[in-house]
Amino acid sequence: MGFDYGFGCLFMQDIEAIGAVIGQPLSGAAQTVLITTHQNPDADAMGSSLGLAGYLRKKGHRVTVVTPTDYGQNLYWMPGNDDVIAFDEKVRVTVAQLMEEADVIFCLDFSSLDRIRDLAPMVRQSRARKILIDHHLEPEAFADLALWDPSAAATAELVFRLIVQLGDKDLLDVPIAECLYSGLMTDTGSFRHSNTTGDVHRMAAELLDLKIDVSSIHRRIFDNVSLDKFRLLGYVLNEKLKVVPEYKFAYITLTDAELKQYRSKTGDTEGMVNYALSVEGVVMAAILIDRNDEIRLSFRSIGDFSVRELVSKHFNGGGHRNAAGGRSKLSLAETEKKLLTILPQYQQQLLETV
Repeated sequence: MGFDYGFGCLFMQDIEAIGAVIGQPLSGAAQTVLITTHQNPDADAMGSSLGLAGYLRKKGHRVTVVTPTDYGQNLYWMPGNDDVIAFDEKVRVTVAQLMEEADVIFCLDFSSLDRIRDLAPMVRQSRARKILIDHHLEPEAFADLALWDPSAAATAELVFRLIVQLGDKDLLDVPIAECLYSGLMTDTGSFRHSNTTGDVHRMAAELLDLKIDVSSIHRRIFDNVSLDKFRLLGYVLNEKLKVVPEYKFAYITLTDAELKQYRSKTGDTEGMVNYALSVEGVVMAAILIDRNDEIRLSFRSIGDFSVRELVSKHFNGGGHRNAAGGRSKLSLAETEKKLLTILPQYQQQLLETV
């Protein structure tokens, strides 16, 4: 049985325009497409990007996926990963040329260009038509077309809905479905977060009907942990996790030296903040990580407490109500002090959240 996956987004008028851009399979009239996503891409970023890439290639287009940074090795298995270009100085000229040659640039799973680091000026200056597909709040107005729905559980959900809306569901295959399922599964916390809607389960069911191996997908993403990452996690839980019960708050700090000590790789700190949130009685959690040039902060919360509002006001960030990220140019110690100093402003909200 099929379902009608409509769009409740503010940019519905752009759906037909996006369809016109990617068009029907055209012999000899393929578009040159570049797809990019946010720095330190997670499974939704890579799943939506590689799923869209697979779909567009089946439409007959020339497609390249470029990420602003490397990403966790637990995502390397995704179909199409071998052709991804992770940006660094060695490939700057190549990427600049790709940007110059692109007819279309798809920007997935981020709402502002500062989330793609060194790629931002290239995308901004490119003459290519820019299409945003995203579910984060308050998108920056840099794209020519946008498929934006903050009620969507994942960007992978939006890519799936776009494919269906354009009448191309028959182009979905196992590799595309594996990518999209990965994004949907992870951004819903394996279908346990409050963003898990009926449409989310219906989408998952339709992807399962394509005979994807969900056990294998889950294992490759979550049960593919290096010994160094386990040792770092053990150290974090034993030595670095702090609980502030008067605010129902728990947090973790990690220095650059500690990351080096445990030979931390890209993606190794992904999800650690959730351990802090799982402490009994905690309704907000954070992890503060020293990344040399800045301090990266990741927040999680439960219920109605909005970490997005907190990071937007105090840490130059954004995201969702219960999952958001920010940054600080202060030292790690100064950032930690600032965070603890602002907590009294939110004490009543935190104590009333259940």
